Amino acid sequence: MEINDYNGTGIWSADEIVRRYQSYAQQFGIDPPRDIQPDITERVGRRWVYPVMDQIIDGIRAGDVACAQIGVEFICEDQGFTFGLILKEGAARALRQFDGLTPDQVATIRKRIVGMLTSGIVPREFESYKRLLRKVGVGEYASAIKAAKPQNYYAARGKRYLERHVLMVLQG
Repeated sequence: MEINDYNGTGIWSADEIVRRYQSYAQQFGIDPPRDIQPDITERVGRRWVYPVMDQIIDGIRAGDVACAQIGVEFICEDQGFTFGLILKEGAARALRQFDGLTPDQVATIRKRIVGMLTSGIVPREFESYKRLLRKVGVGEYASAIKAAKPQNYYAARGKRYLERHVLMVLQG
């Protein structure tokens, strides 16, 4: 049987994401935990295993802090994924709407997004990331954003957005 698995590898394989979710659900006291499993479609001699991150994103939207933890880890990952742009944008949007982020999650989000901006390496999903940073605030990273010297158009556009919509609010 030919298998098309659209999940990542290593810590981003479907089995590993499910295992980490169970661990985080226990850590955060989620009882009962969500049933996180990849969607599987089978037809004559072929099996498609769709990204389990779709269910993690649904969990974030439903207010599951364990799913939010995996979502934060996911947007911090540099590895490429099948459907990566869609999944990372979806995770960022869901995190932006999630009101239960822990202080550690907020700190991780800030560090990651400002790090991307200051390095000048901004992926296409940075559009969603900068809106997420606007929601959680920049914290101690205001000076790093001001000092950033973007090396490309997209990083410069991200900096202008943050200066207009985040730093101006802090000043005014």
